[in-house]
Amino acid sequence: MKKPVLYSFRRCPYAMRARLAIVSAGLEVELREVVLRDKPADFLEASPSATVPCLVTADGVIDESLDVMVWALRERDPEGWLTMPEEGFDWIARADGPFKDALDRTKYPNRYPGVDPSSQRDIAAQFLTDLDETIGEWIFAQPSLADFAILPFVRQFAFIDKDWFDAQPWPDLQGWLQRFLDSDRFAHIMEKYPQWHPGDPPVAFH
Repeated sequence: MKKPVLYSFRRCPYAMRARLAIVSAGLEVELREVVLRDKPADFLEASPSATVPCLVTADGVIDESLDVMVWALRERDPEGWLTMPEEGFDWIARADGPFKDALDRTKYPNRYPGVDPSSQRDIAAQFLTDLDETIGEWIFAQPSLADFAILPFVRQFAFIDKDWFDAQPWPDLQGWLQRFLDSDRFAHIMEKYPQWHPGDPPVAFH
């Protein structure tokens, strides 16, 4: 295998954070853009969970987005994202667990009969209030894994109702998100690629 293969989906926040870490590490992978309603057989054979991102390396398959991030940064970490307090993993766990659960129930209420989306938004908002109280320019003194593991999900939540989000008393959080949205790096990882089909020429992503 010449390069690791990354099965991705442009708008998926889990895939976004995997791409962010690959770019930060300065690695190059073969990108295969998956359309989730039309998953190719190669992807389904590679991914035990049938979800993106899925990274296929010479040493095996990495099927969890945070594991893809850590893999990339252990290969190379020029920006020091892994140099963060242990508390960073606690923030990521809160984001991936209770916050993401509340986000989904706010964004997709029809999938969760009997759940009140307003109360779920309140649960998500408490996490963001706590995060706002922690953020300066970044969560810690410098950019870290925690920032870029969490930002794609805060973006997803913000755009459920951007006017409501912008009206909240979260100036540091809102500035943190806006700098991310305005960054060249975000623009780079959000470039559009055509759906991958077997036999297509390889698409390099770095």
